[in-house]
Amino acid sequence: MHKDVKKILITEEQINSAVCRIADDINHDLNGEPLLMVIILKGSMPFATDLMRHLTMPLTLDYMQVSSYGKNMSSSGFINLKKDLEQDITGKNILIVEDIIDSGNTLKKIKTLLEHRNAKSVRICTLLDKPSRRVVDVTVDYVGYEIPDEFAIGYGLDYNELYRNLPYIGVLKPSVYQK
Repeated sequence: MHKDVKKILITEEQINSAVCRIADDINHDLNGEPLLMVIILKGSMPFATDLMRHLTMPLTLDYMQVSSYGKNMSSSGFINLKKDLEQDITGKNILIVEDIIDSGNTLKKIKTLLEHRNAKSVRICTLLDKPSRRVVDVTVDYVGYEIPDEFAIGYGLDYNELYRNLPYIGVLKPSVYQK
């Protein structure tokens, strides 16, 4: 797998630092109020798992799985909700945990959906942000790193379901996906 990496964007140590920084901000902002982490499957799992270990408030988890990429390199703009939440979120503080935000389409639609379900608050947290690819206005409350418009893999991010287990964020060599 490492041979397919053009370069490392964010090291394992830098990821750990961002996780701690984001957790500190969330702990400060929620000030001990209960939180429901909504983890966006599949790519967000490593980030969410590391993040929750540093949160100090009462915490519950739920999951959503959405698809906007399929096997393509960029978002289609159409959001397919493959797995919805299993609980009522009325009156709850929600933290949507995502691995990467680029166009913003997916997160804007998820946030709007959860707000319409009468959550007390809905915040968005992402490890990686590609604002250069943003096509809709979406407020991201917590960001680990802003990255350039390159194909990122590792630490949950994939290409055709591979590379998720890399401990760092790397850039995939174009020769891998331009076949």
